[in-house]
Amino acid sequence: MPDHAPTTPGTAVRRHDIVIVGGGLVGASLAIALDGLGLDVAMVEAAPAGALPAVFDQRNLSFAEATCNALDNLGVWRLLRTPAAPIRRIHVSRRGDFGRVELDARDYDREAFGQVVVASDFGEALESRLGELRKLVRYRPARFLESGVDGEQRIIRIADGEGEHVLSTRLLIGADGTHSMVRAALGIPAEHHDYDKVLFVARMRCDRAPDGNAYERLGDDGPTALLPRGDRHYGVVHAVSAADADAVAALDDDAWCARIQDAFGWRAGRFLSAGPRSRYPAQRVLAERLVAQRGVVIGNAAQTIHPIGAQGFNLGLRDALTLVECIAASPGDVGAGEVLQRHAQRRVEDRSRTIAFSDGLARLAANPSPLLRPLRTFGMGAIAQLDAVQSMLVGGAMGYRGDVPALCRQVRA
Repeated sequence: MPDHAPTTPGTAVRRHDIVIVGGGLVGASLAIALDGLGLDVAMVEAAPAGALPAVFDQRNLSFAEATCNALDNLGVWRLLRTPAAPIRRIHVSRRGDFGRVELDARDYDREAFGQVVVASDFGEALESRLGELRKLVRYRPARFLESGVDGEQRIIRIADGEGEHVLSTRLLIGADGTHSMVRAALGIPAEHHDYDKVLFVARMRCDRAPDGNAYERLGDDGPTALLPRGDRHYGVVHAVSAADADAVAALDDDAWCARIQDAFGWRAGRFLSAGPRSRYPAQRVLAERLVAQRGVVIGNAAQTIHPIGAQGFNLGLRDALTLVECIAASPGDVGAGEVLQRHAQRRVEDRSRTIAFSDGLARLAANPSPLLRPLRTFGMGAIAQLDAVQSMLVGGAMGYRGDVPALCRQVRA
């Protein structure tokens, strides 16, 4: 569709103030956050009614404290059916290197740094909360096809089982993931980097139940992370080289448990069993800018980052909440250039620092060169010994980095 895209005469056009493409973690959270602003909001979703998007699987989501605050304020937290598991302590080490980092929430006057929620549980809670919204219009299952500008409107074509439809909106929001069609339609280039790693995710049981410890064990192929779950299991994320991925996928459960035991060690106990494994490529995809004429990208459409440090959804939620604050502060034209530029400016520090942290840690931790061992050991020692360094790391891990949205800072009484 060209930049200027008038509709064909006689075409029925459905008009909305805002159209969100993508009903996953960030898109659904954004729709909930927009409720109450008196706007006509529509969401274009790939999943049909009664089914959750594929992203809501058995992977484990590590929510920073700021994210937990926001989800509580949005009315989502109360709808979780399975209790979240608190992260009270964080233990980071690297196989073959000296030194480690141990952080305890009590040292920062907190009960926990954050909470671990299973993605499928979170998806059900989001869906329940979306069901409480009376004004939200949901096109599902539907596919985004293309978009162009017609004056002060974005014209959008979508397709569903009944054929193609045309929507008109003052603001198009792409929350449609790493391979965002909205990002492409807005003409926003993206930088792609393949870490040449594959991440395996599984639920695993140890001979000792989780006790609030989260572990990040770094190795030549990347991290092996253990997150405590509310069902007395651990959520495991294990990185392997892309060349080894098929062989690892073919392992039976006993061989898989032995592999994780070897990669991680015995700090959490003996691994006894594992649930189904899922695999995902480790990649970084960064939009070169966040906004275009009457369009914006958020979440993984704006930046897909390495999962080391578990920052992805936390960062995407802050994208969404910052955008809502910018819209709320400028009643009138929700897609005006000054509104979108204000959003982009507010996201600079948080986005750049989080991406730099994630990418830098992934590259340094996975580089097997013995020449880097002293540097890694020094870094671990600096974090372990210097309060200022620890506080900076903890503040970022808890979601307090850059211009933090108000809902992330507000704790409900």
